[in-house]
Amino acid sequence: MRAAGRIAAAIEVLGDVTARHRPVADALKDWGLSHRFAGSGDRAAIGNLVYDALRWRRSSAFRAGEDTPRALTLATLRFRWGVGVADLEAMGEERFGPGPLSEAERAALAVDRLGEAPADVVADIPDWLEEAFEANFADEWIEEAEALAARAPVDLRVNTLKSDRARVLKALSRHGATATPISPVGVRLPARAGWERAPNILREEIYQRGHVEVQDEASQVAALLLFARPGEQVLDMCAGAGGKTLAIAAHMENRGQIHATDADAGQLAPIYERLKRAGVRNVQVHGARSDLSALKGRMDRVLVDAPCSGSGVWRRRPETKWRLSPEALARRVEEQAACLDEARSFVRPGGYVVYVTCSVLPQENEAQVDDFLSRAPDFAPVSAGEAWEELFGVDGPKPWSADGMSLTMSPAATGTDGFFVAVLERMAD
Repeated sequence: MRAAGRIAAAIEVLGDVTARHRPVADALKDWGLSHRFAGSGDRAAIGNLVYDALRWRRSSAFRAGEDTPRALTLATLRFRWGVGVADLEAMGEERFGPGPLSEAERAALAVDRLGEAPADVVADIPDWLEEAFEANFADEWIEEAEALAARAPVDLRVNTLKSDRARVLKALSRHGATATPISPVGVRLPARAGWERAPNILREEIYQRGHVEVQDEASQVAALLLFARPGEQVLDMCAGAGGKTLAIAAHMENRGQIHATDADAGQLAPIYERLKRAGVRNVQVHGARSDLSALKGRMDRVLVDAPCSGSGVWRRRPETKWRLSPEALARRVEEQAACLDEARSFVRPGGYVVYVTCSVLPQENEAQVDDFLSRAPDFAPVSAGEAWEELFGVDGPKPWSADGMSLTMSPAATGTDGFFVAVLERMAD
């Protein structure tokens, strides 16, 4: 497909996403099934443009003067991809292009008015979240919000049960692989620009043989901050597909026992195949709604990777930024509190709960921990910052810490997804 046809297709897909509130992946799949002439490269390129239009939805709508799929797409091409007005005009008139520019479109695309926009528009976040971002990131909140709108790299975790980072870096050198700056077991493939397609890691031999897993560096760091030791008893309460479970198993060198469970059976389903591929032998999977009473009071460490808004992973799922509502956030906060209260019962005296979210919102993070500590006088916070320095040193990227104990990773500060980590110790009887 020519660029003009891809632009027209992106407008069509974006219209489907916004009208039906669908995930981009589903809309792209359906579009591909009904347009068999489009190759995988075309579908990936169209997806790039759709995702980018959603990343910068508010600023693009301001620049274009309207919030329609066509306006968002054209503004993204002009102001984010650097396509000239004359080129857009020419592509619009091609046979399978998006159609000629109107006079209003030419005028809007000719001059960048973003400097006149309110701060929350520049930051590309829902207006009702401005206060939360400013509370968490102070004077740098716009920079942090803008970083959450950028494309993310592909981060991989080296499975040290089967390989090492030097070997993985060599195998992926043709993709521009580099070592991650924080995680000692991370490998990063740079984000691509424009139409360029990201490599399909799932087709690589080192992935199929279990030498690497796709996992953002922040998620790797969160698993390391659990400080799980070989031989310990660990509960991963909200294991999902098992990314952190696999990381913890590698840190524990397949010794000890990890109990992995999740309330959502569908989320947990992929863990079995992933454990097999990774060569993990010290994980016992407990299905959704399993009776875990035998584990109570016995765990050395409990990981609570709580359900959350997902605001920290907007780089990867930009459509979710615009679906989040105050009501949905309030429901997540309630679920998180319930998860923490449940986790409390599994920890032995002297053990730890590590509370993690992929969120940058204080309601889900510091405030949640404060509320838990007010209900759980037998728990006390441990400095995650000191743990960070012990693991990663003092000279590298620094996370945020609003309370001096917990920490928040973010794209602008640490070059990662947005992740919050708090370590809570159950005091000995």
